[in-house]
Amino acid sequence: MRRIRTLAAVVIAASATVGALWVPTLSDAGAVPEPVVTSAAPPPAPSPSATRPAERTLTWSDEFNAAAGTGPDRARWNFDTGSHGWGNRQLEYYTTSTRNAVHDGAGHLVITAREENPGGAWCPYGYCRYTSARLVTNGTFAQLYGRFEARMRLPYGQGVWPAFWMLGDDFDEVGWPASGEIDVMENVGKEPNTVYGTVHGPGYSAADGVAGSAKAAAPLSKDFHTYAVEWSPGLIVFLLDGVEYHRVTPADVGGDRWVFDKPYHLLLNLAIGGAWPGAPNASTVFPQTLTVDWIRVWAYEPAWAAGRALQAGQVVTYDGAHYRVLRAHTALAGWEPPAATGLFARV
Repeated sequence: MRRIRTLAAVVIAASATVGALWVPTLSDAGAVPEPVVTSAAPPPAPSPSATRPAERTLTWSDEFNAAAGTGPDRARWNFDTGSHGWGNRQLEYYTTSTRNAVHDGAGHLVITAREENPGGAWCPYGYCRYTSARLVTNGTFAQLYGRFEARMRLPYGQGVWPAFWMLGDDFDEVGWPASGEIDVMENVGKEPNTVYGTVHGPGYSAADGVAGSAKAAAPLSKDFHTYAVEWSPGLIVFLLDGVEYHRVTPADVGGDRWVFDKPYHLLLNLAIGGAWPGAPNASTVFPQTLTVDWIRVWAYEPAWAAGRALQAGQVVTYDGAHYRVLRAHTALAGWEPPAATGLFARV
């Protein structure tokens, strides 16, 4: 069964909502019922050692202003394709077709899930019944720390499962859950007003992901909302429409390894079915659409980053605009970086 190790639930008044996402495990064969909110306590106040930075610079974005009928920008996005079930018994077949991911000409990218199988594809459960799209920046963009945000209008209905999330950029090397995962936004259509935000890592993956949720007054399919995380050393904060509803620190994963001090890439998809949302039923209307207005990523500025305590063995670089932390590596004891390289600290 799916359990939530740490879970904060927040009720958002008016039409505000919050984001989160469930980990698409590569090898999860167990039944995974929907998560149960166990606490209605508001998130704790920030501690002096876990504060959210304010200064930032835009480093990557997609405004989706391309011509109507065109597919995603391949300089920014790649596709995951196929019918693997994605570790949690999903039912869709992901394609690269503009029937499933297309610009509408009005400043949006529209990911559409359809009840169809034009290519006669087979899925793990038999003849595929649905098509959709899953976009990734693996190979085109990844970043360590910053603010990651999307403005979207969600689909609705039993068995519908949209998500905006991130995986560690070493995923191809170390696999999941060692790569780590940050679920910026996740919704299951049978809960039209609720969004979940979750982190996963070794020892706190799948059923044990550290999750929070928020419930809006109106269904998330009725209007656009912004879903974001603010990610800094030792702190990940989840926000809906700029309002914090969940935060995670190393203390929340107990003695397990914190895997959130390395670059992560983006994923955006609309799944159908799966162990958590369940399969579509007679009430589910197709096609269903996830409409994305924009996605933007910012990096934090030097005024905030200077002097931050990071994990041993990490090297911080400064490019004149913002700091980045390189992947951990080993150096000789007492080694100090030459000033000319731009490396300012090894901690």
